[in-house]
Amino acid sequence: MAAQDIIIRPVITERSMAGMGMKKYTFEVAKNANKIEIAKAVEELFDVKVSKVNTMHVRGHLRRQGRTEGYTPSWKKAIVSLTEDSKTIEFFDSMM
Repeated sequence: MAAQDIIIRPVITERSMAGMGMKKYTFEVAKNANKIEIAKAVEELFDVKVSKVNTMHVRGHLRRQGRTEGYTPSWKKAIVSLTEDSKTIEFFDSMM
């Protein structure tokens, strides 16, 4: 898989923004991607050094609209920690 297929989008929340001070960045990733592939994709796309990757599966939430109900799609989230000597990701710097 290409790096663009592994990293789907950044996750922008208050909690993910708080982790940026510790060089931790959150992304939505492909469901079948493993930690090694995620680390290589982030290094290739953003030209940084990754120290570790934590992944988790996010379940779909129950949503109702009138009398019909259904679930939002489930997805996979990755929290990528960068090394101390690595530069920051410029995309997230503009968010602060």
